[in-house]
Amino acid sequence: MLLSLLYMSLRAVFRLAPAGNGRDREVEILVLRHQVKVLKRKAGRPKLRRGDRIFLAAASRILPKDRWSCFIVTPQTLLRWHRELIKRKWTYRQKRTGRPPIDPEIRALVCRMAQENARWGYIRIQGELRKLGIRVGATTIRRILLEEGLGPAPRRAGPSWSEFLRAQAEGIVACDFFTVETAFLKTLYVLFFIELGSRRVHVTGATRSPNRAFVTQQARNLCFELDRREAPALFLIRDRDSKFSGSFDEVFRTEGIRIILTPVRSPKANAFAERCVKTLRSEVLDWTLILGRRHLDRVLRSYVRHYNAQRPHRGLGLRSPESHCDVDPVEDVPEIERRDLVGGLIHEYHAVAA
Repeated sequence: MLLSLLYMSLRAVFRLAPAGNGRDREVEILVLRHQVKVLKRKAGRPKLRRGDRIFLAAASRILPKDRWSCFIVTPQTLLRWHRELIKRKWTYRQKRTGRPPIDPEIRALVCRMAQENARWGYIRIQGELRKLGIRVGATTIRRILLEEGLGPAPRRAGPSWSEFLRAQAEGIVACDFFTVETAFLKTLYVLFFIELGSRRVHVTGATRSPNRAFVTQQARNLCFELDRREAPALFLIRDRDSKFSGSFDEVFRTEGIRIILTPVRSPKANAFAERCVKTLRSEVLDWTLILGRRHLDRVLRSYVRHYNAQRPHRGLGLRSPESHCDVDPVEDVPEIERRDLVGGLIHEYHAVAA
């Protein structure tokens, strides 16, 4: 009942206004203002674009403040927008003073040197950069490392496990026996040594009876080869096989090489030697019928030359044990020649000389 009376009263008020375009315009404005009030109650904070702000700020300078209630924002917001426009008008682009910023490539190089060389200090890194023709101050290097979360040397970080084991492996040699069954079901024994640092393999001649004299002579031969190296061996890893006699160990002790025995029934303790045996079997011996001792020696000599000089190793960054540097990349693929080993079982590829 009350709503009906309110409705009839509003209709009477609107009819009292003089008819014409003026009344229609006033009623339209009144309706729009009421709708704005309804939207204020229902909707959240509106998202205004930069053009909307400029329009409302400019319109606010024309309307008097008592009429600012028609805006959907508060008067404080309109005044703040206007102050920002004035500030942008009188703001000039300033030239940046001080030292130029550090090149991102130089920054990355400094961080790389610090991470790869945990014992290098700021001055050492500065000297390495100067050798490359890059001039950077020690204070700048310190600031770069601190921003990247790298502390001073030598407390920056220690060697990783791979770096630690690789450094220790340079002076370690592992050895073991493996057996080969001939085509006539006779068992041959082969003693081999592998240098853990370079993955270089030394394979002795095959024998049917690996006695004390045999293993001792092979130990002498290996020590003679190792003496010609700049970095001598320090340790020899072997299992507790009874074929390794006391004279075998004594040969290495006289050369200053310490013998390390693996635990009982623990092949993983001599993992490098076990993996080498698996490689020999999977690539050659499992695919060849061995007729006798001389045939086996000839096959192993051929494969070991390939293993040390040509076969890539994942542990060496896909380099062979006897290669000291990587081959430079070529722009055009040269003519490639294939060489067969072990009766065509192993293939080697070489670029034909121009």
